[in-house]
Amino acid sequence: MDYDEQGTITAIEKDLRTRVAGMGIRVGKTLRMVTKQPIKGPVDVIVDGAETSLGLDMAEKITVDVV
Repeated sequence: MDYDEQGTITAIEKDLRTRVAGMGIRVGKTLRMVTKQPIKGPVDVIVDGAETSLGLDMAEKITVDVV
């Protein structure tokens, strides 16, 4: 995903599901990327109006169908 793109979450790797569920990040939700820091930095996303940061390693385990 690139900056300011939006899409629907289609898959989350099993080992991450419980951890991100508390952030409102679940399969079927709409996610928008707000910022992506360079050199393996964090990714800021908005889900259900709430902004949160994910480490790049976490973000890479979430599959999004970009609209």
